Amino acid sequence: MKILGIETSCDETSVAILDDNRIAANRIYTQEIHSEYGGVVPEIASRAHIQKVDRLCAAVLNEAAVTVEELDLIAVTDSPGLAGALLVGMGFAMGLSRGFGISVTGVNHLEGHIASVTLEDPVPAFPFIALVVSGGHTALYVVEDFGRCRSLGMTIDDAAGEAFDKVGKLLGFRYPAGRSIEEEARRCPPDLEPIPFPVAKIRGEGYNFSFSGLKTAVKYHLSRKPDNYTTSNRPLICRSFQQAVVQSLMTNAIAASRDTGINRIALVGGVACNGAIRHALRRHFGDTVFFPSPKLCTDNAAMIAKAGLERRLRDHIRPPRLDPSGAL
Repeated sequence: MKILGIETSCDETSVAILDDNRIAANRIYTQEIHSEYGGVVPEIASRAHIQKVDRLCAAVLNEAAVTVEELDLIAVTDSPGLAGALLVGMGFAMGLSRGFGISVTGVNHLEGHIASVTLEDPVPAFPFIALVVSGGHTALYVVEDFGRCRSLGMTIDDAAGEAFDKVGKLLGFRYPAGRSIEEEARRCPPDLEPIPFPVAKIRGEGYNFSFSGLKTAVKYHLSRKPDNYTTSNRPLICRSFQQAVVQSLMTNAIAASRDTGINRIALVGGVACNGAIRHALRRHFGDTVFFPSPKLCTDNAAMIAKAGLERRLRDHIRPPRLDPSGAL
């Protein structure tokens, strides 16, 4: 079965071909222009998708040696994301569908991220806990099967990736700042005491997250210091901030695993590339923790195609429906 995946939810334009469970082609165009503005500009993102999606589609068809007529299904991200950006991918998918008589299904972006961990060996057995950590989302789910997820908790304000970017801006890093903060944190001497940035504890049931207070704490910490403090202490600030993020993620992941009795955990999403988070999960969960490769952590169409394939196999095809804030 040959699936065409299309992902345009934010600032990556991606098109992929999945041949059964094998990635035949997966092209990603990252819109680096947004670094000039310190964040994603929706109108610029939509225009870039328009300029790139047809070219990427032609490239992956050529790379996979597949014609449009041979496609069995088109899977396209329809939620959540930037409305204009989503519409570009959906419009392109619907045009192909109507022009060539190919079935099309909508896919939730987070559904795609969770599916990404099943594209490579080893694959976690169901049920497993998915820790989704990205620029726009931080959430925990019990994944009982493809398309069957139960929410355990999510961020009540900023996502972890968003906090990385906002703190990165305070420290003078270009957007996106996650990798810069991680690299700078590695330069910090291990014997230095970390700055005691707060880790939010959310009252009530569930395993929710909060990173807005952590971001604000870094801002106030820097505001009370002399002008040259940030330059001289950037590695320590980065390591201390990153440790607070890791502690928040680990506290809820461990509690969710303990309370559900599920010890298999998958870390997915753009921030899943972070080495400190991966190391902490490995240290606690050992060989029952699973990560996609870095190229499959970022927004990509292979994961959307995989989610579409599983929908097709389970007869869960649904028409694309625009839902910019759609929950999984």
